[in-house]
Amino acid sequence: MTTPPRKLHWWRATASFLMVLFTMPLGHAIMILMEHFLDETTLHYSAFAMGFVGLLMVIRGVFADSDTRQTLWGFFGGLLFWTGWVEFLFMYFATRFGTQPELDPVTGEVVTRPEYLIMPASFGFWMMIMVMYIFSTRNGCNFINWWQRLLFRGRKQDIAARPMTRHTSIVTFMELMMILWTSYLLLMFCYDDVFLGEESIITLLVGVGCFIGSFFIFAKQLRLSSWGANIRMAIPTVIVFWTPVEILGRMDLFKEIWTAPLQHVTEMVVILAAFVALAVYLWYAGNKKKQHEIR
Repeated sequence: MTTPPRKLHWWRATASFLMVLFTMPLGHAIMILMEHFLDETTLHYSAFAMGFVGLLMVIRGVFADSDTRQTLWGFFGGLLFWTGWVEFLFMYFATRFGTQPELDPVTGEVVTRPEYLIMPASFGFWMMIMVMYIFSTRNGCNFINWWQRLLFRGRKQDIAARPMTRHTSIVTFMELMMILWTSYLLLMFCYDDVFLGEESIITLLVGVGCFIGSFFIFAKQLRLSSWGANIRMAIPTVIVFWTPVEILGRMDLFKEIWTAPLQHVTEMVVILAAFVALAVYLWYAGNKKKQHEIR
């Protein structure tokens, strides 16, 4: 007896992918606009408040009443947390202690902002958290599961026997934090001439590998029937897909409109409107599913 093929959920996967995808250019644009319109003191206070609000949203998600809403609380809260308490804090201390940006030797334009130049110094902290995940948790991350199979062989069930307490909002938040962090570290080490350099063939292969890999992740996403799981899987799909976008932009192979939002107002407004529409729809879909379960 043959097993029937699993249903592919094209609309759920596509909507989730696009909603998460639109946050990438919007996040860049928000940072640029805040720097443009706010003075330095107001900027840093606003950024700190943004991160704090993001943390409160993630905690609020723990008490949400559906898997989809818990996922959205963790995702949106995580975005504000990352922008306010990670990127802007790196910016604050880079500015405070006079870290210089990396400049193009020909044009003199800023190639890498100071906050990103010091971000690779967080590698030890990233590794510390990865050691905890690899050796102490059973989870659904393919990357971590691969390392566990490689390191533990037949003892995986003994060493990583149990998952941590599962709160969907916290799971989504940590997934977003770790994948964004990993992506930034990967890109910064690739761009650094001491390690590889942006013109290295390895950097190009990293971009190609991530582009191809994103399709494999999306194929897995297509098989997820629930909205919440689809959104959570869309996070790695989008960030892995966005990695070659960053690399191609770094190579000046296309114009990154989100780095100059005031010059591309129409395009950014369209992206914002599409994002809001999808976010509202997904929030409504989560509520609809909950009402159906109650009946």
